[in-house]
Amino acid sequence: MKTGDKRFFQELDQVLGKHPEKQEIIAEYRSHVYELLREEDIQDANVYDEIVKRLGTPEEIAAIWKDEAKVTPKKMQLLFVVLNVLIFLGGIVLTIVYNVYHIEWIEVLWKRITAVPSIIIMVYMAFWGLLGYEIGKEFGSGGLTILRRTFTYAVIPNLVLMYLIVFKLIPHEWFQPLLSGRFILVCILLTIMLYPISWIGYRWGRKASV
Repeated sequence: MKTGDKRFFQELDQVLGKHPEKQEIIAEYRSHVYELLREEDIQDANVYDEIVKRLGTPEEIAAIWKDEAKVTPKKMQLLFVVLNVLIFLGGIVLTIVYNVYHIEWIEVLWKRITAVPSIIIMVYMAFWGLLGYEIGKEFGSGGLTILRRTFTYAVIPNLVLMYLIVFKLIPHEWFQPLLSGRFILVCILLTIMLYPISWIGYRWGRKASV
């Protein structure tokens, strides 16, 4: 370790104080400094200034993380769980209204939605990627546990709906022509892919937090 980066991390350790994720934050910045020093040949006398130029001063970094600490894991979990539940409730309400009340504009909306199942899937996958990204961005290295816990809670409606569909506990004809055997299989496979998609989003958000 050079004198410049040693000084940087000593100051960062001091200004972070008793931050609950202090060790994870320092480890995160160590990896970035390591990459910086490996990619560029920087003289020892200029190392500190170059790190500050790229990453910010220890005081600025500490201020950012102290602000982000105000976004609690429970609030983040609740936000995405509620959003996922609202998506499902919206779909349930739309399905019931379409099949029971036969409102003209609802029928038009339903036909347009069921005509583009691939777009529905892509938008939903983007939602799970966003879940991971926001957790990674807000909580950095300490966000992986939060991601796993949030994912577990948020995926419950998906599993319940899949169970009801596979065992035909809800009328299949209500979801035609969307609910074909091929579409069900794709949904099962994509449900398996939800966590990897969220994890990729988390890694992306984690990098964006620095």
